[in-house]
Amino acid sequence: MNYKRHLITAALPYANGPVHIGHLAGCYLPADIYVRYLRSKGSDVKFVCGSDEHGVPITIKAKKEGVTPQQVVDKYHKIMGDAFKEFGISFDIYSRTSSKIHHQTASDFFKVLYEKGSFTEQTTEQYYDEEAKQFLADRYIVGTCPKCANENAYGDQCEKCGTSLSPTELISPRSTLSGAKPVLKKTKNWFLPLDKLSPDIKKYIEQHPDWKPNVYGQCKSWLDSGDGLQPRAMTRDLDWGVPVPVPGAEGKVLYVWFDAPIGYISATKELTSNWASYWKDKETRLIHFIGKDNIVFHCIIFPAMLMQHGDFILPDNVPANEFLNLEGDKISTSRNWAVWLHEYLIDFKDKQDVLRYTLCANAPETKDNDFTWKDFQAKNNNELVAILGNFVNRTLVLTHKYYEGKVPEAAQYIKEDLLILEEVARFPDKIAQALEAFKFREALAEYMNLARLGNKYLAETEPWKLIKTDAERVKTIMNISLQITCNLAVLGEVFLPFTSEKLFALLNVNPLKWGGAKQTNNMPAGHLIRKEELLFSKIEDTEIDIQIQKLQAAKKKNEEQVSAIASAKTAISFEEFEKIDIRIGTVLEAEKVKGADKLLKLLIDTGLDKRVIVSGIAQFYTPEEIKGKQVSVLVNLAPRKIKGIESQGMILMAQNQQGELSVVAPVKNNVNNGAGVK
Repeated sequence: MNYKRHLITAALPYANGPVHIGHLAGCYLPADIYVRYLRSKGSDVKFVCGSDEHGVPITIKAKKEGVTPQQVVDKYHKIMGDAFKEFGISFDIYSRTSSKIHHQTASDFFKVLYEKGSFTEQTTEQYYDEEAKQFLADRYIVGTCPKCANENAYGDQCEKCGTSLSPTELISPRSTLSGAKPVLKKTKNWFLPLDKLSPDIKKYIEQHPDWKPNVYGQCKSWLDSGDGLQPRAMTRDLDWGVPVPVPGAEGKVLYVWFDAPIGYISATKELTSNWASYWKDKETRLIHFIGKDNIVFHCIIFPAMLMQHGDFILPDNVPANEFLNLEGDKISTSRNWAVWLHEYLIDFKDKQDVLRYTLCANAPETKDNDFTWKDFQAKNNNELVAILGNFVNRTLVLTHKYYEGKVPEAAQYIKEDLLILEEVARFPDKIAQALEAFKFREALAEYMNLARLGNKYLAETEPWKLIKTDAERVKTIMNISLQITCNLAVLGEVFLPFTSEKLFALLNVNPLKWGGAKQTNNMPAGHLIRKEELLFSKIEDTEIDIQIQKLQAAKKKNEEQVSAIASAKTAISFEEFEKIDIRIGTVLEAEKVKGADKLLKLLIDTGLDKRVIVSGIAQFYTPEEIKGKQVSVLVNLAPRKIKGIESQGMILMAQNQQGELSVVAPVKNNVNNGAGVK
């Protein structure tokens, strides 16, 4: 379909920290390349983004730093916005969800769904901190992961084993606000019944089999799973966010994943009075660029919201990339294992395009990929300098040397020249075809092939030798080389905008649109070009060593923190201690829990009875190894269902510096079952 206009969004970055290279490779750079391509073609396109400024991580950071949530988001909104701009991410607007226009837009959106009866009101039990006197969102609760026994798992996810959790699954939950054990308390929230909307969502997804396999496949797995889609709360018991605009919702705000995607709409409103054309006209193509961790929200939840509202178009494509790793390890903001954009722009001033090139060349389009500083150096020195920069520099140097900087007239074309010109004219379509399929690595490779073609042409014709015997032939060679150089400037603008701008300035030519790259007469005879200068400079080993040392320092600090002995927990009274009942027991039977790699189902003789306990020790003990061992059992822990199995207690484990678990048991294996641990 030929669309009248395009609306391109990039995932709203969370305003609790700076932008790193994983964010850039995941969605911002691909989105920017695609938008620059559309603009160069002359398309009507708007590129919107902004800071996602609500949600629990913001309030947690504010509490840690002793500032207000608004101060946190103000700080990082500026850091991110400035870094994006300096890096050449060409948003038409970079907005924010704490703005007045966003609050109003999100509030109005919710009211439309509320008045249509799209929500179901449900009263559920949620954890409540009686000391802090507030309900606890998922990230305000930590406890022991039932899958791997990590004692600091969050209420929504264990970051050690990656398992998605709900707060009630945590063992020994505690509030991050007061450290107290939370209690379950009833509260009312508004749910979007995704289960009832599932047929419409499924129909929508199945209309897009052309989506990237990782996106389409993840959506289908959600829809086709045994449990299917479940109702999801669109409100939260918090005081930071967009207030829920309906009666009886005091002290509640919109769920961050309800209000955040509406930020695309409010940003467009802020950008143009004609915003409705980009959101309500079916001749507009809406494309979301995201990372793979946002697929379910952009492909299922947000479309469901838009369907229920009824006034808006749906996303036509959601090209999500996989994750980018750093030096073989997962990027982690909490461990400072990252290359931060704002720091890169200081350390490598005026080398934005080197990072753009490296991230695009290594884009994690179909699988996770890796960024290394040595590869970054090689991409610069062996490709940008040695291929693209080398061809351009030789062309400009020879033009000044032979013709005082004036474009020579092509005297006569031979067969080889005509073949080169035909091949040059095909590159715009080849690159465009890859870009329109969201294959940015392929598109960039084709662009560099044009530079390689230019180098090959110069190497084969050797004008520096031919000038002595056939000066007229050299004029044609240099004219063609200058035409290729100009086309590199045109096509390079989408990938390397700073280099393209510099190249147009050297050629003394006003920037040309995409179609101009199909021409081979953009540099008329007699046109004066400027004095040559290097497009790229080599990156020395010492510069790379500094970056590697910075990462090594971060790694060493992380290891020291892991190896440090944990501080003592809050003191308890002797009366509280007396309530704990730990007994020695023997494992009679052991087997793996189906569908859970880290869990073992144990039958233990506690001396009091024989009971089942589910324990997250499968990666440290096989059923054969644990069977027959004596263990220490917390026997008066309230029963809890784990993977459908009622677990009646907990066995005690010790964890070493490497995170490995060992059972806490008597040194001698002759203590009676049921003996108390004093």
